[in-house]
Amino acid sequence: MASALARLRGSSWVDRIGLALVGVVVLWLLVNFVKGPVEFINVGIIGLTNGAIYGVVALGYTLVYGILQLINFAHGDVFALSGLFASTVIVSVLGLDTDSSVPVIIGGLLLTFVVVMVSFALFNATIERVAYKPLRHAPRLAPLITAIGMSFIVQNIALAFYGVDYRSVPNFIPTTAVVDIGGITITWKKLTAIMIVVPLLVLLSWFVRQTKQGKAMRAVAQDREASAMMGIDVNRTISVTFLIAGALAGAAGIVYLLQFNMRYDTGFELGLIAFTAAVLGGIGNLTGAVLGALIIGFVQAFNEGLTWFAPGSDWTRTGVFGILILILVFRPEGLLGERTPEGA
Repeated sequence: MASALARLRGSSWVDRIGLALVGVVVLWLLVNFVKGPVEFINVGIIGLTNGAIYGVVALGYTLVYGILQLINFAHGDVFALSGLFASTVIVSVLGLDTDSSVPVIIGGLLLTFVVVMVSFALFNATIERVAYKPLRHAPRLAPLITAIGMSFIVQNIALAFYGVDYRSVPNFIPTTAVVDIGGITITWKKLTAIMIVVPLLVLLSWFVRQTKQGKAMRAVAQDREASAMMGIDVNRTISVTFLIAGALAGAAGIVYLLQFNMRYDTGFELGLIAFTAAVLGGIGNLTGAVLGALIIGFVQAFNEGLTWFAPGSDWTRTGVFGILILILVFRPEGLLGERTPEGA
């Protein structure tokens, strides 16, 4: 089967079919742009905002996979639980509402970010210590099944504490336009999400590439045994990775909460979308995870927002997970990933 798939991926007719599909999509986008350029750009802005949020969640998947080759299916549920916890902090603990002064709202939201990111960094590291560390040398199937089990456990924790109802917070961020040029509109909500997410992505990239701990993470991702021989504390590096992934999940939960409603199972579908984005870009590749997330964000927005021969929201899941299947079959290393021998 593996050799058959390898021949299939390498065949010229498959490449031609792939290029033809890409050409059809590009043509469809061009026609929609020509028919309604303003609508096209506005829908694209929505896709950019959603893709940026997906990117933060996707980075959590790709960080853990890069170190452990583990798909942490609980990550999406940690994201949802963090958003629900943030709603409690904002409303019940801090008592913020739209009547609060602007400095109080800004200070309260900053405090919420700190509390939630720290709390869920520790929560995620605890999951790693309890559920994954004992299986460090077990066959790959064991931690994978454990990850699925942890997903259900975290989801049921959210259900027990917050019930089945959607949670939201007051509209602290104005829905008015900060930019409105010729009908092209950027609202404060969308701009705020991007202003929060982009620095997080830049900071993470700097941390991984420039700091001593980041270099240790990259070394462990390349060769765990050799890293240990060179004096790198592998267990500590793995724990730091889970701390960072948990903090990212917390940040994404707050940003999502400020844009949309959330409930206990929000993380299931969004987690799968973020996982698809990580696979699309090349799981284990930080830049690829962000690129894949932006592509998924645009796919979703254009599919639901354009008017000329757009399949509509009923087909969004089909499109997103269809991309996942095609990537796994024809380019399993993703757009920016490197193909390695099986088992390497």
